[in-house]
Amino acid sequence: MALVKAKIRVGHSPDPDDAFMFYGIAHDKVRADGITFTHVIEDIESLNKRAFKGELEVTAVSAFAFFRVTDKYALMPCGASIGDNYGPILVSTEPMYAKELSGKRIAVPGLNTTAYLTLRLFLQDFKEVVVPFDRILETVSKGEADAGLVIHEGQLTYKDQGFHKVADLGEWFYEQTKLPLPLGVDVVRKTLGGDVMRKVTRIMRDSIEYGLKNRAEALEYAMKYGRGIPDATGDTFVGMYVNDYTVDMGKKGREGLRVLQKAAVDLGLLPSSDKIDFVEM
Repeated sequence: MALVKAKIRVGHSPDPDDAFMFYGIAHDKVRADGITFTHVIEDIESLNKRAFKGELEVTAVSAFAFFRVTDKYALMPCGASIGDNYGPILVSTEPMYAKELSGKRIAVPGLNTTAYLTLRLFLQDFKEVVVPFDRILETVSKGEADAGLVIHEGQLTYKDQGFHKVADLGEWFYEQTKLPLPLGVDVVRKTLGGDVMRKVTRIMRDSIEYGLKNRAEALEYAMKYGRGIPDATGDTFVGMYVNDYTVDMGKKGREGLRVLQKAAVDLGLLPSSDKIDFVEM
């Protein structure tokens, strides 16, 4: 059987969880079998916009953005960031109820993010203020927004900065559906063909499994992307978003994805529930 070779640009966020997943690939800990990887490290909203153009062969994208590129990309069953009864957190400078934010300004990390979609499902009437994810808390503290939607490590650090939780949207989604909330997914471009798609997916899964089996070394690498958070916080954050669901999103992860897609259609945020193609291993 001929060796399948390919040069793959893989997009991921500059975050500890993504770095942890890719450690095995980045440090040649897993067999690449003729696949050469180049890393493109950008924030998730920038990667979403690249995906709309089909620029990268493999990329992390928000689940919400993926629903719009199902014609271009297939979904890897591995690599997903899934909140199991937790997720993006709506915060404010003072304690308040969610209903008090009706019609108010809320800082969000991008209109294509799953965090934004879930907030729309949770609280339909608000004015979004779009800022980079790492400026959400700053925007709220300056009074430029009445509340903010925090993702990434901000979900663990907002209290230390004096903010109050209004709602955990992953918790709310679970209460509504009894399903986990798929936030980010890894996708592979269909033009690569089935053999390359399967091989790249297998390498990605091997890298995730290597990190989980060799946690200390993978975490040391991942914390280079920790934006100054303590190692213990980074370890907790990686544990939230690199776990069994990341190795294989499974039946519940897939079901959560489809429920999220249908909800977006029902709310008028997506034109239709297009078929999701999974890379079958």
